[in-house]
Amino acid sequence: MEEARFLLGGPQGAGLETAAQVLTTAYAVRGYRVYSMREYFSNIKGRHSYILVRVNARRLPRAPREGPDIIAGLDAESVFTHFTEAREGTILVYDSGQAGVSPERIPSMERELRKRVRETLSRGGYPPTVEGAVTYARDVLGARPLPLDFRGILGELSKRLGIPAFKAKRFANTIIIAAVAGLTGLEVGDLREGFERRFPGRRDVVEGNTALVEVVYDALGDLRGSLALDEPLEPPGEYFVVSGNDVVAMGKVVGGLRIQTYYPITPAADESFMLEAHENLDADGSSLGGVVVFQTEDEIAAISAAIGAALTGARAATATSGPGFDLMVEALGWAGMNEAPVVVTYYQRGGPSTGLPTRGGQQDLYSALFSGHGEYPRIVVASGDHEEAFYDAVKALNWAERYQLPVIHLLDKFLANSIVTLEPPSLEGVRIDRGLLAGSAGPEYRRFDKSGGPISPRALLGQEGVVMWYTGDEHDEYGHISEDPVNRREMHRARMRKLEVAASEIPEEGERAVLYEGGSDFLLVGWGSVKGAALEAIELLRGEGLRGSYLHLRVFEPFPSRYVLEVLRSFEEDRVIAVEANYLAQAARLVAMNTGYRVARRILKWTGRPIYVGELSRAIVRIVEGGSVEEVLDYGA
Repeated sequence: MEEARFLLGGPQGAGLETAAQVLTTAYAVRGYRVYSMREYFSNIKGRHSYILVRVNARRLPRAPREGPDIIAGLDAESVFTHFTEAREGTILVYDSGQAGVSPERIPSMERELRKRVRETLSRGGYPPTVEGAVTYARDVLGARPLPLDFRGILGELSKRLGIPAFKAKRFANTIIIAAVAGLTGLEVGDLREGFERRFPGRRDVVEGNTALVEVVYDALGDLRGSLALDEPLEPPGEYFVVSGNDVVAMGKVVGGLRIQTYYPITPAADESFMLEAHENLDADGSSLGGVVVFQTEDEIAAISAAIGAALTGARAATATSGPGFDLMVEALGWAGMNEAPVVVTYYQRGGPSTGLPTRGGQQDLYSALFSGHGEYPRIVVASGDHEEAFYDAVKALNWAERYQLPVIHLLDKFLANSIVTLEPPSLEGVRIDRGLLAGSAGPEYRRFDKSGGPISPRALLGQEGVVMWYTGDEHDEYGHISEDPVNRREMHRARMRKLEVAASEIPEEGERAVLYEGGSDFLLVGWGSVKGAALEAIELLRGEGLRGSYLHLRVFEPFPSRYVLEVLRSFEEDRVIAVEANYLAQAARLVAMNTGYRVARRILKWTGRPIYVGELSRAIVRIVEGGSVEEVLDYGA
């Protein structure tokens, strides 16, 4: 088979993230392209978590798809949560020792889910137990149950390694790792390499996990290799196994970042953790310097520290999510008033308030664009995949210093927490642009001198012989507070005109918006991580005779009005469809605000779960062929 899709479920803290990393690495070493995404509760340990994985022998998958070939659960809750997602031929791996467990015995299950499970099984006449759910999946959905005796498997491991049973339990998550790997045709050695890379220098851990893989492979019997993948189209090459958080951190380092501030918040914190792990950079034995990573007491301090560092000439950024960004807004306005080149990497999650702390969405576009009182220029860029995230991280740092303003780099949880095999991004054409610097300046230096245009020569705090002033108030060219109306008119206009300069220099087509050609039957308009699902849905529908294109919006300020309007007008109005992971279709409303064009049809999702390729393609058909105006998606546990 060309592609295998599987779902790994278990309690939070049981090692599912490790499972995803080990499996992704093992498949990558063989040359397969892998996409995996983690879904989890805002709970340190105990609540249900799961990993969606796609492995392809030919190309990189871009988004989750329904209908897993394998559902593998570490516990009863995983079975109850996902048994209805099985399809014809799905292998359902579960612990036979939990066959009699009922939903009432699982305190971590949410009431709504417990009720749905009981109702589904009751309608079919099945008992409300794990065994009942598995039988339902077999009889009604065509799944193939694969019961494994977890206790017996761990007992066998205990014997082989000569370790107590409680120590053997620490390897329990490897049971489902091995089950998936064995069913899809990986060799023991492939997984061993995955363990070695995940646990470098931990020989005892590698040996224990490898021994358990052998035990599970024996337990699979005739089913071993029954879902074997085709050999990869290309031999293994050089590529990374990285998350969205990882590639943003890498892009910042390549872009010359020198200080990153943060206060821990999901899903942004992993980016800063990645930078902390690589603060001191070496290449071929030579030191390349490093990045100062500074954890502050709160988000107000984080952005304030980043702004202060930026004024001294350090390339500075901070990373946060919605609630943290809310706290940063006053300081962000201060940066706008003082033309401070700071980058805010903004990872969207479900809101408002604390909302869905570990779930995704695209609800913060307005927040990024309009936050803060008054008017001040900012650039807002949104990445659609891992490769874009890398290059956008570099561009954000360049734009901040070139135009001397805050740059907000928007991502979302779906991109941040997905892991892919990524070819090393090309550095050809990547440049550091520090903008207009004041090489020499004396006592009469005017920090906000607008005589040469809206962008002033920038001296740095601490630069020898230079005196300058910064204030949150309106000011004159020196930085002194001034409420004079003529001065206000000129200073405010000069600040705002920076966006005109940026719009003239950043190309509309390609840099700010990209049209992915695919035909002319319909046009999807989207942004951020919608890109992957949209492109795959278009490809899927093309095989059914329905041709589509995708307009991918990347830079929202300055908005590519001319190019976007030109693309939209090339399609029939009833064939233009907005696709967004929010309730309001925020990007579609911004299109109307900037172009006057109203996108009247929309596909929306705000459950906190990602948009799946299949549900999106079906919604497109209902609009294009059925005349529907709005489709609301809800697939995913």
